[in-house]
Amino acid sequence: MVGQRYRYSRWDGTQKGFDFDAFDLMGQMADDLMYHGDPMAALRRLMQEGFEDRDGQQIEGLREMLQRLRQERQERLENYDLGGVYDEINSELNDLVDAERQGLDDRSALADMQLGDPDASDTDRRNAELAKETTASKAMQLDMLPPDLAGKVRGLQNYEFESDDAQQQFEDLLDRLRQQLVDQQFSSMSEAMSNPSPEDLARMKDMMAELNRMLEQRASGEEPDFDAFMEEYGDFFPNNPQTLDELLEDVARQMAAMQAMLNSMTPEQRQQLMELSNQLLEDLDLNFEVNRLGQNLQQMFPDAGWQQGYDFSGFDPLGLADASSMMRELGELDQLEQFLRSANSPQALAEADMEQVRRLLGDQAADSLDRLADLTNMMEQQGLLHNKEGKLELTPKGLRRLGQQALGELFKRLSPDKLGKHDMDASGIGHERNYSTKPYEFGDPFNLNIEKTVGNAIRRQGASDGVGADGVGGNAGVDMPVRLTPDDFEIERTEKQVRSSTVLMLDLSLSMPMRDNFLPAKKVAIALHALISSQFPRDYLGVVTFSETAMQLKPSDLPEVSWDFVYGTNMQHGFMLSRRMLAKETGTKQIIMITDGEPTAHLNNDGSPFFMYPPTRETVNKTMAEVVRCTRAGITINTFMLDPDSGLRGFVERLTALNKGRAFYTNTENLGDYVLVDFIEHKRSIVRGR
Repeated sequence: MVGQRYRYSRWDGTQKGFDFDAFDLMGQMADDLMYHGDPMAALRRLMQEGFEDRDGQQIEGLREMLQRLRQERQERLENYDLGGVYDEINSELNDLVDAERQGLDDRSALADMQLGDPDASDTDRRNAELAKETTASKAMQLDMLPPDLAGKVRGLQNYEFESDDAQQQFEDLLDRLRQQLVDQQFSSMSEAMSNPSPEDLARMKDMMAELNRMLEQRASGEEPDFDAFMEEYGDFFPNNPQTLDELLEDVARQMAAMQAMLNSMTPEQRQQLMELSNQLLEDLDLNFEVNRLGQNLQQMFPDAGWQQGYDFSGFDPLGLADASSMMRELGELDQLEQFLRSANSPQALAEADMEQVRRLLGDQAADSLDRLADLTNMMEQQGLLHNKEGKLELTPKGLRRLGQQALGELFKRLSPDKLGKHDMDASGIGHERNYSTKPYEFGDPFNLNIEKTVGNAIRRQGASDGVGADGVGGNAGVDMPVRLTPDDFEIERTEKQVRSSTVLMLDLSLSMPMRDNFLPAKKVAIALHALISSQFPRDYLGVVTFSETAMQLKPSDLPEVSWDFVYGTNMQHGFMLSRRMLAKETGTKQIIMITDGEPTAHLNNDGSPFFMYPPTRETVNKTMAEVVRCTRAGITINTFMLDPDSGLRGFVERLTALNKGRAFYTNTENLGDYVLVDFIEHKRSIVRGR
């Protein structure tokens, strides 16, 4: 058996092959998830706008597809003219009438020659005179043909052609027109109704009557025998519909396209086409069944586009067959546009007719739609989302992933010197392994690394016995006991561990979204939760949101947090809740407050909120009183001010002077840098203090 051989090359960024997975998708949705907290809303936005996968391939969104559909429709309307439906038929009729006139002229000229021939017999002269009278009569019939299309066809049907070629052209034209008229109504029946004979039209009438009867059965609560119908008339439906509903929907779509063409014509054009149809099909019973079926289907499928009409403004005339094809294309464009507009979730896109999408918009759009349809399933299969009573929610795994992405995004923006400050050189007693070792010294914890210790003993003993590094010399290859001495001991380094308790106070007042501060602040909150839960699992992180009043949240609820549609920045209540939460915790305690406004609300003695802007002295005093209580409880307050005005700066300066915390003047670009560095530096300073 010959083994497979592979060739490898250096990655240069052009190779393909990395599948776009649910974690990449989470990265695309991250900001929307943080802003709205609604996975379905984030998926809808991604579905509308599209995205770029890891190979750099653009996945088209619905907005782009809808724009292309509108362009496709507009190009057709601006290029073509429905007047050609009659121009083509009139041109052919005029050609064959001209051919007939030429035949009449030739026969009249021949009769004149016979009449002028002195040697002609009396019989020849009588025949020549009769021919002259006949050609004159026929020429008069041609001159008196009605100007309208249907009347001209009717007149020629009752006319006895002199020219065999003209007669054959007329018969061929009638057969073609009958076929095109049938195609207009039911394009899918074209195979069964090619060159329809009177018998074919009669059978078609029977099929229509049976369809109408089945619709009446269903309306009365009976279930029609669809299988028997298909056994009898299945050749009319090459698409092989599997149910009566599928068949009726297909027929309704075709009849609606015919009606759309009639709606797009002028009243004169519409009247001519209807009269032409009656003239050629001749069977009034067939027209009756067709009209009855159309009325029934309009009631069943009112949204199929029966009232749709198009304003053609181009100069390229459409023949009857081309007009029918054009109407079907326009109907499909409208149908696809309506479907895409009504799709409110990725799962709904799975119902799209991908072949139709591929035909109208191309392979890339079809592939994009297929991938968009799989967004929700991809997230659920990876355990990032789950459906809870019809509502999509983030799973704990999804929440962790969202936090990790927020954390990673913020850490990427930190400068290298700041990033270096996250490491701690000191080591000592603890239980977190540092995955490095050191020789044992007196006073060190006896966390012995067996592998390194025995290795030290073997190397020491081998050297004393004359064995080199390559095993040559001494007693190499001979089993010998290993004897340990204190100099062989090597212990594992451990990091010092401290516990820090933090409450994040997040401003949710209306000014936060109005100034575009909400998303960066929320992103920092989620990143802090990810940082603490992953790197400092023994630490405590609480969350308090505040606007007119304050509220305690679980960190797991952060993705669903949104701003409050109320005015008021109640720091007093926020500090009060934070202090009570930290009273139950151990270790160093701090409050990280992110806000863009000075305190404008407080709680009255009865617990009701009070709001006033500019802030009253009472609001400021009550807020500062709560700062004093936090300070006495050993709680440090670090404030991050987003785009602060003079009022906020003045208040925070007083707060910082009283509490001895720190104040940062930040913006939406560097908020995460400051908060994360400050948190880790705070941990580091605590370790040094010990």
